[in-house]
Amino acid sequence: MIETLKSLCALNGVSGSEDEVREYILRRAKEHTGDISADVMGNVFAFKKGAKTPAKKIVLCAHMDEIGIVVTSITDDGYLRFALVGTVDARVIFGKTVVIGKKRVPGATASKAVHLVKSKDLEKVLEPDDLYIDLGAKDREEAGKIVSVGDTGVFDNDIREFGDGYIRAKAIDDRVGCAVLLELIGSDLPVDCTFAFTAQEEVGMRGAHTASFRAAPDIAMIVEGTSAADFPSVPEFKKVCRIGGGPVIPFMDRGTIYDRELRETLASLADRNGMKWQTKNVVAGATDAAAFQRSRAGVRTVGIAAPIRNLHSPSCVGKRSDMEAVCKLARLFLEEI
Repeated sequence: MIETLKSLCALNGVSGSEDEVREYILRRAKEHTGDISADVMGNVFAFKKGAKTPAKKIVLCAHMDEIGIVVTSITDDGYLRFALVGTVDARVIFGKTVVIGKKRVPGATASKAVHLVKSKDLEKVLEPDDLYIDLGAKDREEAGKIVSVGDTGVFDNDIREFGDGYIRAKAIDDRVGCAVLLELIGSDLPVDCTFAFTAQEEVGMRGAHTASFRAAPDIAMIVEGTSAADFPSVPEFKKVCRIGGGPVIPFMDRGTIYDRELRETLASLADRNGMKWQTKNVVAGATDAAAFQRSRAGVRTVGIAAPIRNLHSPSCVGKRSDMEAVCKLARLFLEEI
């Protein structure tokens, strides 16, 4: 599963431009089931028979897209103006390398060097309007030959394992969820299950709004990455969750109050199988769960997530043991159902 995660993180899939990720998932899923389809939003659905057909229809969901940038204009000097796609911390985008479009055109976010900044402005966070992307082009015409307005780009970074089972990469949110779902599709399932890989989650759960209607579940499990803030400078009650603390089973976020009985089932399964688990001690963020829970006449919804540091940045950090435990707990849930 970790090798699948690495392959997924190496792909580029900004919201609305998930093509590379979608093609990879379609190819991998077709190795294990022929019941695969996609909708006009770009969501992917895969159904696989299990040992039993449950009384309630079950859907597992993970989103394919990642945060990034979109080109909004090209200056006379050949620089790119851009806007952010998804919620991105403006503090992490200055001086970063990016790749743009299907041709992966390289560039770098640029502004004045620190030597040229007035002292009163040094504490100011640079916003996208203060930055450009430098392609190394001499003018608008040269830049326009390789990049167009509307092209999307991602922050470029390598994928590296380090320390005690840690992994650093872009887009671990939510390629870790996609990797878990692909791992389950490739296994013998205890029950019939529909897998939904959604588009455009980072810009408002847009894919999930249509996917939830098409999949029409009775029970939905959202598999995600979630923010860990386990740093020395953060007060204990604001750490949200911890790397190495096991799967996160949230009770509430800004979009969803999760089904209490299903949440308690997950926690009980972890306890009975000697697994560490944790919850979020801060009500923050939102996931595709909000769209699924409110679809049709309502859906019983539960979440499970891997704790990830530096979420929505070019350098997400997660731990192998947490990610593998998410997959194990998701399977235990299916067996319990």
